[in-house]
Formats: sequence, structure tokens, C-alpha cells
Amino acid sequence: MLVSLTFDVEQDCPPYLSTTRGMEEGLPKILDLLEEKGVRGTFFFTARMAREYPHLVRRVVDEGHELGSHAYNHERLDRLSKSDAERAVKKSLTVLREFGDVVSFRAPNLQLPSWLYGVLNENGVLVDSSAARYKGYLEGVHYVNGVLEVPASVTSSVLRLPWSIQRAIHSHLREPRVYFAHPWEFVPMGGVRFDCRFNTGNKALLLLERLIDHYKRENVKFLLIGEYPGIFADVESAKG
Repeated sequence: MLVSLTFDVEQDCPPYLSTTRGMEEGLPKILDLLEEKGVRGTFFFTARMAREYPHLVRRVVDEGHELGSHAYNHERLDRLSKSDAERAVKKSLTVLREFGDVVSFRAPNLQLPSWLYGVLNENGVLVDSSAARYKGYLEGVHYVNGVLEVPASVTSSVLRLPWSIQRAIHSHLREPRVYFAHPWEFVPMGGVRFDCRFNTGNKALLLLERLIDHYKRENVKFLLIGEYPGIFADVESAKG
């Protein structure tokens, strides 16, 4: 079984807040937990957060995690003109590649216009994880205009549900199981809508730990998003 832990690194619960407690408090907690468990994850940074917190980007890279792009400033790419959307993608890659190789992308709000696959391909992005099974995406892992699409399995708030409910959900997910969360979810959120504050803070961290322990007991393979093109090629070759 293939499992991926991914994190969309952005300001707190956009567009409702502009604070960055998740960067200052939440992201270090995530990294500490992954280091303790010996598990690597993919971190999709907005370029703005990378510029404001370069030491955290360097920590992500130095500790063996994957650095991916989450656009420039968490702008909804599907609501921009084609030129502005393309510019946001290119600017994000330019900033993030100052810290290391970047071959993976996830659109803010998991809304990627289909024409942008070509732009990603032209700019050296090998794999995208913007499609979402929980939004009705039925395709499996497959190529779109030269970019491998690896869909997310469930929305991030699922990882904050009580474990008894979560476990039933996890058991019915198709492979690969691709999870995502945000650093702000690991800081107590207040003064914002319910889904942005439910079980945030230490509760969320304990539930993430439980998820990791659950899969480690099952001896799954934790995969970075950027590793899927190689895995997919091997599978297709075996079929042939």
C-alpha cells in the first residue's frame, strides 16, 4: 500500500485570516513529529511563506522532505486570467527553486484549471496533486499533458475527526492514499468558521501521530509526491 503525507504551507486558514501562527508554531511541531517517526512528507509552500520563513524551508529540505509549490500567495488560479495564473505559477517556482529542486505542485483550494497542466509541464513540474477524490474526481493516477496527476484522497478536516470515525474512512480509500493538512491546523484556531477551528492544536497533532502509527503497523510505503512518476513508470512497464 502506498501512503503520502502532504502539507499545504500557507497563512492561517486563508482567506479568512492573515496571521501566520501555523508557520511559527504549527510547522515546527509537524517536522518534529515526522523526525520522531522517521517519516518523510511533501510540503507544498506558497512562495510568500517561503520568503517570510526561509529557515523553515531550509529545515524541510535539510531533513529530507520534499519541497513543492502551492502557488505564489495562495491565489485561486481558477479565478485569475490566464496570464496572471501563469505568472503566479512561474514566480512561485522561481522563489522555491532557490532552496532546492521543485517538481511537484498543488493548486490553492485544489482548483487547477486544466490548461495549466501544460504550463506546469513547460516549467519542469513532473507531478501535480490538485485533483481531489472527495470532490468527485474519479480518475486514478494518470498523465495529463505530460504531468502525472496524483489525486488527494480526503479533505484535511478528516484528519481532525475522532479516530474511531477516521479509521473507518481510511479503510475504504483507494490506493494511493494521499492525505493533506495545513500547519495552522496544529495551532488552536479561534474567531473563525467551525471547520477551521474544530480539533485544531494539540488534538490535531495527536491524531496525526495516530495516523502515522496506524500505517507504520501496517508496514505501508510512505511516498513523496515527487516519487510517483518513477513508481508509475515501473507499474506501467510491468503491465507491458
